[in-house]
This record gives sequence, C-alpha cells and structure tokens, in this order.
Amino acid sequence: ETTNIRLNAVDPEKETMVCPDVTNRMVFKDNVREKIFVKPGEIIIPKNLAKGMKIKAGSPVVIVAQNKDGSINGLNFTVAAIIESVLGPQGKEGYIHINDARTLLRMEKPEVTEIAIRIKNFNKLNAVYADLQSSLLKFKNKKDEPIFEIHTWEKLSPFVNIANMIDMLTISMKLIMIAIDLISIINLMIMSVYERIREIGTIIAIVTIPNKIWWLFLSEGFFLGLISGVAGNVIGIAGISLLNIFNIRFSIGRMDTLILSPAININQLFWLTAIVLLVSVFATLQPAYKASKME
Repeated sequence: ETTNIRLNAVDPEKETMVCPDVTNRMVFKDNVREKIFVKPGEIIIPKNLAKGMKIKAGSPVVIVAQNKDGSINGLNFTVAAIIESVLGPQGKEGYIHINDARTLLRMEKPEVTEIAIRIKNFNKLNAVYADLQSSLLKFKNKKDEPIFEIHTWEKLSPFVNIANMIDMLTISMKLIMIAIDLISIINLMIMSVYERIREIGTIIAIVTIPNKIWWLFLSEGFFLGLISGVAGNVIGIAGISLLNIFNIRFSIGRMDTLILSPAININQLFWLTAIVLLVSVFATLQPAYKASKME
C-alpha cells in the first residue's frame, strides 16, 4: 500500500533541546524510549497513517521522493516510533534524520529551511524576536528583499487564527450589545416622556425653566446606565467566580487536562462601564430635548 506523508527532516539531538516533550507523544517499539528519538535509517510516522496502513513500530517502509532535478529516489526505513498528532485527527506529519533527507533528495551540500529557537525566559520573547528581526533584515537578495523570515510561535500556531476569530466575535458582540443598549434606552426614555406629559406640564406651569427639565431626564438616563452597569458587573463577576470554583475541564487535541479559568480584566470592566454610561446619556439626549420643548 502507498500513501503520501509530509516529513520533517530534523537534527534529533537539537530537536529535543528545542521541543523536549516531543518524545512524550511517541510510541516506541516494545515501549522502550530512546534518548535520540530518530536515528539514521529510521522514520517516525503519524498515528492515523500507521493505523490506516496497519504499521507498527519496527515495521519496514520505503520512502520515495522527487528531487530538484525531477528524478525519483527511494530509501528503505525502519519505523522507530508512532507519533500522536498535536493538531487533531488530520495530522500527517512524520520525522526522519536530516542526513537521510539529504541522501534521499541527493543534495550535494546541506540545506536547511527552518531553525527553531527556544528561549529560557519566556517573558523575553518579544525582546529576542525584535533583536533577531533587526539583525536578519541586513541579509537581502539581489532584489533587495529580505532573505530570512522570522516568526514567533503564536504566529505559526493554528490556534492563533481561532483566537483572532474569537476576538472578532467578542468585538462584534460588544457592538451588538451597545446597539441594543442604545435602542432600549431611547425607546424607554421616549415612552417615559409621553407617559409624563401631565407631570412635565405641571412643572412647566410652576415656572421651571426648560434646561432643568432637560437635566432631569438626562440625569435619569445617566443613573439608569449607572445602575444597570453596576448590576451587570456584579452578575458577571459572580458568574466568573462560580466558573473558577467548579473547575470545569475541557480538552483541545491531546491536551485533555485543561481547566477553564476565566479572569476579570479590571481595566476592560472600567472602560465597558464608561461606554455604557456614555451610550445611556447619548440615548437620553433626544427624549430630554423633546421634554424640555413641550408646551
């Protein structure tokens, strides 16, 4: 049987220094974990591919690849281990030794397409990234374009796109909620004006200036937004606290021990409350103006 596979040619000793947990996803022959997870003549294949082709650790396979000049070359390999995909069921990535890749592709000189760097202090990630980026920009081709690309782990992670989509959905939900807030308060205050025609007429009759009527309705809209904003914050904080108390677990890919632990962003809470107040006051302007101009 034959199938396609994407192979990463790695220097195994350096690979484990950058990704120390990579061997934890592998099932070796007789469950004996080697210090060097892939040696020359060995291949690591993904779990789904191994299951579909009924291959086990220790089985012989042949890898066929096309070289730069278009010729076909093949090499015999022994399956050193089966690796579980970290990205879900569609993963079809395997590993071979970098020297085997050079032999398979008949490379006259070594070629490397990617170098991964692991820093000890994660808090210095952005500083190291900026330093490397400025250094690598000096290397340019004949067209005066940068030869090298540099990316942080989060830019290369497929979960970043999901996170960006969630951020966009969150912003959309906030805009929708602000629009609902605006329409609701406008509707409420307009109804309030029409329901209080007699009261407005009475206070006008006792020589209350229009500006005071305007400020009266504006204050009502402000306190409506303030009370509802505070109530919403209290309910939201209580809900988040309950989620943290119950320790709800969930899984993504191979990570099945993750705990849902939402946090409260005080700055965001402050700004959202301020926006609610502004929207409430803005929504009250037209009804307040209408009330102040009544005969």
